[in-house]
Amino acid sequence: DMKDILETIVKHLVENQDAVKITEVTKPENENLIEFKVNVAKEDMGKIIGKQGKNARAIRTVMKSVAAKERKKVDIEFAE
Repeated sequence: DMKDILETIVKHLVENQDAVKITEVTKPENENLIEFKVNVAKEDMGKIIGKQGKNARAIRTVMKSVAAKERKKVDIEFAE
């Protein structure tokens, strides 16, 4: 599912894979929107965001494509 795809991408970018935690938040008022909160170790935050946010943007783009296939929208928040 979408969470597994996101987790695979994130875990391949970070050093501390054990610190990766992905929480799926579904809002009852908007069942077409899936929100993911991605927590990574503080030292891995830079790797996830990337230079000028390129990695974060790329992750969001891939996940939007996956979500579109399921006729859903996705929102991803990165935190440490």
